[in-house]
Amino acid sequence: MAYDVCLDRIPHDSISSHQTTGSKRGVLRRWLDAIMASQQRRADREIARYIPTSGRFTDEVEREIERRFLSK
Repeated sequence: MAYDVCLDRIPHDSISSHQTTGSKRGVLRRWLDAIMASQQRRADREIARYIPTSGRFTDEVEREIERRFLSK
C-alpha cells in the first residue's frame, strides 16, 4: 500500500536550512500559512478523536478518515 507524505506537516527548518524565514515572506503568505496550519491542526484533532472510537486502525477506518476529514 502506498502512502502520501504531506510536507506541510514537516517543520520547514528540517527540510532545508536555506529557506526563507517568516520575516522575509510577505504578510499575505504568512496569513495564508497560519490559516492552513490552523485547518491542519483542526483536522488532526478530529482524526485523533475519531480513531479511538473506531477500534483498530484498519483499511476501512483509513478510508473513512479520508472520506470524512480529508476531502473537505
